[in-house]
Amino acid sequence: MSDSTKYLLPEDRIPRAWYNIVADLPKPLPAVLHPGTGKPVGPDDLAPLFPMQLILQEVSAEREIEIPEPVRDAYKLWRPAPLFRARRLERALDTPARIFYKYEGVSPPGSHKPNTAVPQAFYNREAGIRKLSTETGAGQWGSSLAFAGGLFGLEVRVYMVKVSYQQKPYRRALMETYGATCIASPSTETQSGRAILAAHPDSPGSLGIAISEAVEIAATHADTNYALGSVLNHVLLHQTVIGIEAIEQMEMAGYWPDIVIGCTGGGSNFAGIALPFLGRKLTAGKAVRLIAAEPAACPSLTRGRYAYDFGDTGHLTPLVKMHTLGSAFIPPGFHAGGLRYHGMAPLVSHIKELGLIEARAVRQLPCFEAGVAFARAEGIVPAPESTHAIRVAVDEALRCKAEGVAETILFNLSGHGHFDMQAYTDYFADKLEDRDYDETSLADSLAALPQVAA
Repeated sequence: MSDSTKYLLPEDRIPRAWYNIVADLPKPLPAVLHPGTGKPVGPDDLAPLFPMQLILQEVSAEREIEIPEPVRDAYKLWRPAPLFRARRLERALDTPARIFYKYEGVSPPGSHKPNTAVPQAFYNREAGIRKLSTETGAGQWGSSLAFAGGLFGLEVRVYMVKVSYQQKPYRRALMETYGATCIASPSTETQSGRAILAAHPDSPGSLGIAISEAVEIAATHADTNYALGSVLNHVLLHQTVIGIEAIEQMEMAGYWPDIVIGCTGGGSNFAGIALPFLGRKLTAGKAVRLIAAEPAACPSLTRGRYAYDFGDTGHLTPLVKMHTLGSAFIPPGFHAGGLRYHGMAPLVSHIKELGLIEARAVRQLPCFEAGVAFARAEGIVPAPESTHAIRVAVDEALRCKAEGVAETILFNLSGHGHFDMQAYTDYFADKLEDRDYDETSLADSLAALPQVAA
């Protein structure tokens, strides 16, 4: 087996097609429903928000979808992303486990999000669109779409969850550096935002609220489309470049992972690393455990109900069947802002219901503990979101130590934490706490789920 620390692919190994697991699922996805009619949505229903090429990808059952050359050319700025073996972390944990991580923080904005921001900007430009509106939590998605908009000459307007807007000023500055406009959400710019502020003047915001604002702007301005950084099928599809590359790099290392781990908020980076491996399991019988690591303060997969729900708080989106805490659920303001979403991607929810993946909820302080241990061993300061995957990887490595087994663990390090150092400062000053969601609020939110006929 290879004794290398990093495994690099040349530019000509950038994937030429995204992998669509829908083609290999044992059971099809539930339909997306129009909230007014209760009928499945069609392309015309989505046309006010998305270009037709993305709509076709959203509903495609083709196993592979070709990546346009202008997108592959932009990918060359950071792809293929490196795979590392965390040998120093293995030694620090004194574990027989082999730990690998795919590092997506090498992209210009510092996360996995440009994998979908670039194609979304490209397809919108090709459709004649010149303006995009979107939401962001921690700012990784907002800065990535700002970056992609700059590449393809698009104006980008970002509604950033207010608590993250306040916690992460450098993410906001990065968006502005790339040329985007960043607004704290809820804002007074939209009807959705004004309604929230009227009821809750001190609202910290949520991704559901920010989505409502961004969708409203796109729906009411003919020159503007909406772009989403997670949840939707086409977004998860674009992220599969991560796992496609990782499969080839694990072959270079001489190992097949026993366990693949990714953090989950909306589901995009978990899907990016996990779905290509799941595809090999479904089509070639290659055994692998797939673990989605989510925050205990916003546990859609482990505490949410599998039901039809709106993707946003203002109920402007279609109804999708997913694991949800209810569209009215507002999680506490923990630092992993990219994971503060009430629902989980329908595709990730579906494969969880089929028993093809596991889910584990982890708390903020143990995640930061693992993130610091990783930084001290491997040198990379992880984004707060990524520490959830690291926590589960460390726990699995310690289990291997206790059981005396040498399993191979792969996790997705979805971004660096260079813009999140205040969170680490607060952690070292004992200012971070494990904040729990309110059980009564969760019950009320679930009770308000829309009634959809079977």
